[in-house]
Amino acid sequence: MRWVIQAIGLTSNPRKELPPAVDDVSFEAHAGRVTALLGAPGAGKTTVLRLMLELQQGRGITHFRGRPLHRIPHPAREVGVLLGEVPGHPARTVRGQLRMLCAAVGVPVRRADEVLEVVDLVSLRDERLDTLSRGMDRRLGLACALLADPHTLVLDAPADGLSIRESRWLHGVLRAYAAGGGTVLFTTDDPKEAARTADRVVTIEEGKFVADQEVADFARTRLRPRVAVRSPHAARLAALLAKEARTTRRSVEVVREDGNRLSVYGSTCADVGETAYRHGILVHQLADEVGDMGPPTEQRPATDPQEAEASERLAEPENVDALPSLPPPITVRQGRNPLRPLCYELRRAAGVGTGYLTAAAVVAISAVTSVLLARVGHTPQPRLLAAWPQQFPLPPAALGAGLLGAVAFGDEFRHPALAADRGTVPRRLGLLAAKLLVAAITALILAILTVGVDAELLYIVYGREVVGVPADWLSLSASWIGLVVGCAWAGVLAAGVFRSTTAGLAAVLTVPIVVVPLVHKVLEGPSVRTATGFSTRLREFVPVQWPFGGERYLAAGARMIAQPVGGALMLSLTVLLCTYLLTTLRSRTR
Repeated sequence: MRWVIQAIGLTSNPRKELPPAVDDVSFEAHAGRVTALLGAPGAGKTTVLRLMLELQQGRGITHFRGRPLHRIPHPAREVGVLLGEVPGHPARTVRGQLRMLCAAVGVPVRRADEVLEVVDLVSLRDERLDTLSRGMDRRLGLACALLADPHTLVLDAPADGLSIRESRWLHGVLRAYAAGGGTVLFTTDDPKEAARTADRVVTIEEGKFVADQEVADFARTRLRPRVAVRSPHAARLAALLAKEARTTRRSVEVVREDGNRLSVYGSTCADVGETAYRHGILVHQLADEVGDMGPPTEQRPATDPQEAEASERLAEPENVDALPSLPPPITVRQGRNPLRPLCYELRRAAGVGTGYLTAAAVVAISAVTSVLLARVGHTPQPRLLAAWPQQFPLPPAALGAGLLGAVAFGDEFRHPALAADRGTVPRRLGLLAAKLLVAAITALILAILTVGVDAELLYIVYGREVVGVPADWLSLSASWIGLVVGCAWAGVLAAGVFRSTTAGLAAVLTVPIVVVPLVHKVLEGPSVRTATGFSTRLREFVPVQWPFGGERYLAAGARMIAQPVGGALMLSLTVLLCTYLLTTLRSRTR
């Protein structure tokens, strides 16, 4: 297959009263070659890439080796993408970011060190993302694009803000990648950079296709040397230069610029100066220049056949009957699951200090609160060990677990590591299950740690009588762990549904403040039925003897759910989970 990228009829949606930012752009990028998408700032280069990658709604279709991106099982292994800044938590290290993405794209973790060597970032692998310079950030973005060893690189202004030395290094990497059989497509607004780096240059102006040229033709027609002339008699001088060119049969082109400025192509300063001197024309400026974009397209003849064909097509009057059918619509699609969701989530949670600092703060606040409650007195022992005052809606451990759960999804939406190549963070059950499992483990550790530290501190300060083991320690432990884990899950689900850490924590606080009073009000009336004898009826229902007294655990769990807090928490988790599933189904049916 000769081409790897084939973009057909890319058109963005209209913007109110303005024309679309991109209108019917089509081009191809070939394997083993570097293709530059050239245009002035605001010409629509980034919009073209976003339409190609299905990150923006519009019309058209782009094939990568014969398939649109949404039909490729693992897009990151087919297309490496760099759009804008590198998405990631600013406190994460360079190596930690790449190791986390290794789990997301399903490659061995050693690949992170390999790409660090390729982009020459080994010495900065332990640096935080927020300390990187512009050049180092571009190198990290290239490393992320190369991580899955894709067949194609799509890079948006990769040399933007780089020094001359860094730009040369980047161009060398892109040339080496293409020489190995890869396909490179990058955008730039510098014609000289396109001529130095690319094998083929696709030019767009104001969102429309202008030319698709080999670099030699581009350099000849768009980067021609010229003589810049300023004279108060510019019109007369232009006519004389054109007349002399016809007389001597030389290929000289004179273009009238704004004001009294001329651009003379195919001549020299000496020839232009002699003509002006012979005819007594005053000249204010006479200098050799290299035109960045050449004369405007409407003032110069099109020398490239494809460019001439494009110009003729744009100049033709509209004929409704002759218009072809519209290209297919482009639908924004969410990214896929991490290929290794549990590994990804563990590296995400352990890669920044947010979790550690939160856990330390929760343990410290809980310990101080338990000591103060013991000093004041009148606090039951279970609440004393949990550092849960009667006036507080939740203990510190439950609030901390809810915050950590909310951060699990909230970080993704603020610093979307999973959206490096596909836009939005996916709502997928595999990712949700991994986050719930990691949140449950974290909450369990936090619950045990806070009770242990509180008990030890109370023993040191007040003695053994304060920290005695209660008779119903089993049901109390189950209730305690269920409360903390339930708050963590509520934070995860709410942050996933509302895409906000604040919303996740608000959902955790809503349970005791709003939902518990409602449940309590429903249950406070006279009861016609009771659950007395629940464990006995369980034995009658299952004739086989429960191992290790399993009916007691079930009865304890039933009593916990029957309590207002437990029932409210279960109700909230059920609602949040159903909402999450509905949003997941909606995203899949778009």
